[in-house]
Amino acid sequence: MEWSELSQEAIIDLISKSQNGDIDAESYIVSQNLGLVRSVVKRFLNRGCEYEDLVQIGSIGLLKAIKKFDSSYNVRFSTYAIPMIIGEIKRFLRDDGIIKVSRSLKEIAMKANAYKENIEKSFGREPTISELAAELDIDAEDLIIAMDSVNSTQSLYDIIHQDDGSPVLLIDKIQNENLEDIDIIDKITLKEVIATLEPRERQIIMLRYFSENTQCQVADTLGISQVQVSRIEKKILEKLRNRII
Repeated sequence: MEWSELSQEAIIDLISKSQNGDIDAESYIVSQNLGLVRSVVKRFLNRGCEYEDLVQIGSIGLLKAIKKFDSSYNVRFSTYAIPMIIGEIKRFLRDDGIIKVSRSLKEIAMKANAYKENIEKSFGREPTISELAAELDIDAEDLIIAMDSVNSTQSLYDIIHQDDGSPVLLIDKIQNENLEDIDIIDKITLKEVIATLEPRERQIIMLRYFSENTQCQVADTLGISQVQVSRIEKKILEKLRNRII
């Protein structure tokens, strides 16, 4: 039976068997999720390492995910596995000194930062990724790659700004209409983790980072104070990071 046809209970049962030493169960899980590994690997091509080598490294991350997965996390196995696969590949590239940042990527990142500073000084706010991409006349995805390349340990889920005491992630700055520009792996992870939030928590995240409301606007909508929104938002973002990492 194909992995996509298995129920969540069947998947958890297979993982449990693998964790208890069932080699056949482990082999089946790995074989059925190699496509997931290969999808992640595509993000790291042209960085001085062979494709199949990266697949092998990513598979190590997949095996670690199988061994450490706990059904009490209340997330799909793919949601849990993706960050571990990415982390394993990033560690390998970083430790082996393979990551090289091209001059063109550095120039894009420098121009983006310069424009970002101008907007902050002129309008007192940070520009969105889509605004930066439009100014530089490049795709939002290419801009994210450039910004990520000059900060090798940075990801879409890293803190890039403290807004009224609450951390704002890089992915927060991507407007809703441009979500298709986000790598499919990040979309899967974010969507499934947000789905685990309580209804009120999801509402705050949607208002803040998809509708781009300020904390004061959210407070007015919910009938609470801005301080309360800030406090709740900080807890939600911490919860999301813990579930993604």
